[in-house]
Amino acid sequence: MPGARALPDVTPAALVRLSVPACGQPAQPSRGTWQHGCVTAATHSTLFPQVPDSADAVLDGLDPEQREVATALHGPVCVLAGAGTGKTRAITHRIAYGVRAGILHPSSVLAVTFTNRAAGEMRGRLRQLGAAGVQARTFHSAALRQLQYFWPKAIGGSMPRLVDRKVQLVADAAAACRIRLDRGELRDVTAEIEWSKVTQTVPADYAPAAAKAGRETPRDPAEIAQLYAAYEDVKRERAVIDFEDVLLLTVAVLQDRHDIAEQVRAQYQHFVVDEYQDVSPLQQRLLDLWLGDRDNLCVVGDASQTIYSFTGATPDHLLDFRTRHPGATVVKLVRDYRSTPQVVHLANGLLAQAKGRAADHRLELVSQRAPGPEPVYSEYTDEPAEAEGAARRIRELIDSGVPAAEIAILFRTNAQSETYEQALADAGVPYQLRGAERFFDRPEVRKAGVALRGAARFGGNDSLLDDAVDLPSQVRAVLSGEGWTTRPPAGSGAVRERWESLAALVNLAQDFAAAQPGATLSDLVAELDERANAQHAPTVQGVTLASLHSAKGLEWDVVFLVGVAEGMMPITYAKTDEQIEEERRLLYVGVTRARERLHVSWALSRSPGGRPSRRPSRFLDGLRPGSTATAGRTAAGGAGGVERGTPGTRGSTPRRVQRTPARCRVCGRTLTDAGEMKLMRCDDCPSDMNEGLYERLREWRADQARRSGQPAFCVFTDRTLMAIAETAPDDEHELARIPGVGMRKLNRYGTDVLAICAGQFAGGGTDQD
Repeated sequence: MPGARALPDVTPAALVRLSVPACGQPAQPSRGTWQHGCVTAATHSTLFPQVPDSADAVLDGLDPEQREVATALHGPVCVLAGAGTGKTRAITHRIAYGVRAGILHPSSVLAVTFTNRAAGEMRGRLRQLGAAGVQARTFHSAALRQLQYFWPKAIGGSMPRLVDRKVQLVADAAAACRIRLDRGELRDVTAEIEWSKVTQTVPADYAPAAAKAGRETPRDPAEIAQLYAAYEDVKRERAVIDFEDVLLLTVAVLQDRHDIAEQVRAQYQHFVVDEYQDVSPLQQRLLDLWLGDRDNLCVVGDASQTIYSFTGATPDHLLDFRTRHPGATVVKLVRDYRSTPQVVHLANGLLAQAKGRAADHRLELVSQRAPGPEPVYSEYTDEPAEAEGAARRIRELIDSGVPAAEIAILFRTNAQSETYEQALADAGVPYQLRGAERFFDRPEVRKAGVALRGAARFGGNDSLLDDAVDLPSQVRAVLSGEGWTTRPPAGSGAVRERWESLAALVNLAQDFAAAQPGATLSDLVAELDERANAQHAPTVQGVTLASLHSAKGLEWDVVFLVGVAEGMMPITYAKTDEQIEEERRLLYVGVTRARERLHVSWALSRSPGGRPSRRPSRFLDGLRPGSTATAGRTAAGGAGGVERGTPGTRGSTPRRVQRTPARCRVCGRTLTDAGEMKLMRCDDCPSDMNEGLYERLREWRADQARRSGQPAFCVFTDRTLMAIAETAPDDEHELARIPGVGMRKLNRYGTDVLAICAGQFAGGGTDQD
């Protein structure tokens, strides 16, 4: 909503309606925060970097292709970014450069991605680059924010309650249909309903749509369609909506209410979409409605990392981008800053044997790192032996100085986790489960936060802090009362996990104090609040256990890929060519999580004494020692570089005015303040505004606002009117150069405004008539 204050991200636990400030209230600048960079592609950066001192400084350190992304600020842009090539760095520097150069206004940019963690990371990076105020959200968060704001106007009354879990509603729907579902079937039917909604499939069309998509349905398709319809009835009866409804309802409002769609488009004029290969048809429809007839869109993705098709995600939107936007600039990022040449060679080898459309557009990665060890391949008699072997190697790595937090064990299914948990515990290796309870939701972390907040307020009266001379020692003193000790407890289990959580807070305090000398306990508490909102947990010193799906977007120095055998990779139920290729891409994602060392293993049988009937995954053929290679293929995506589209190929859509960094027209200083950029002069430089013209423009604006039924500032803000009155433009070109006058407003109001500037009344006549 135009000028609306940014709301906190909405998490799946949110069940209450958020209050939204009135349209037009000014955005508050975000407070700077620390962002942990250890799991971000192409980074081993300073923990607390300094904000660049100029727009050009934002571009420092980017490679040629990343710089192309950062400076391509107009029209459609498609970034094809291989794993570890710094895509997040490229797009955040793109946004920050545009803002710092005065080409993009922070509040006009909407960056969308797929997880709260990724959105939080993006917001943090933008703050570090001096581009606070840019909205970075998930699709659902952005849609929910708009739906809550416009519900009273579009629909009326109170918005239905949002439920974060569907399972109980599906169970109630099954009971109403007198269909018995066990726990597994309940989960699978829920997944089918979610898939149906994101692919915009109604209950009556479920059966043919599932057949066309080749889905393995957990029950008879007609039965699932019946359950789906009953589920929708239960929601209506209870006046609740689910997360897919948030997108569906937002789409409906924007389709049916053109005035609301225009209001949203007036707010957001530049869009960036991360992980574009994971966009569903429903999310693409929402994006199209946000865009309208404009083309200021930058998308980033990698078809070779499409691993969520079972949820409705499809790489087709990414692969067809050039067809839908013939004038698009396409930039390919292939310089891999994450992994060693040995790891990259294996990753490229996996995709060299791939088939299908995504494989035709694969990117050949080129490692930018020094050589490292070759991947290690290990075969075991059974799964417990495989787990013990991994735990033993990990114990050796930790003893040699590798931090436990820089090691991960990745597997195909969550059911494999238990064997590795037991093996690590037996070896005395601490671990954490990825996808388990979130860090800031842990009871010990909540209690620690309360204790630190209390000490920040009343620490002067706390004897615990008498001998604490700096911030780290204050934190250690406070957390010692919560169970933290200088030495970790022996063994593993709950006690060790609680200690690891508190130790992560102690380590964060040390990093924070080193980066911000003089920081107080209150500053640290505020930092923790910021990180909790973004779900950016500090590093916990334990080996990560994660499924391949949940590991996407993360990286470690050492990765153990386990269970890489036929039947598990690819999984047994992957039957079609498309399903097999997605399993290959899943293994590719796993391989590219490793920075330096990669261990790949499999077991010949499931349990001790079992028949050794398993064989290594077919995906390793020709890659592991002693196996036969399959004929490779050349990547159509090929090397990195830039492909520029043919401008003006979007039919009659007018081209946007290209803007250069804003400078004061009086003294020539580069402008960075949004208000000064509107006026094109420093606030303290003399104004030559025509007062009479300004008043006539204000009267005209009030009349336009009454006719359209919207606030006056939604026509033009006061600052924009002042800029027009100071410039008194003679033609559309001069008017379009004024910040705040976009193509939509130029087309809608340009004739009237130019007439008023020429001394005429809007619609004809002169002031003397």
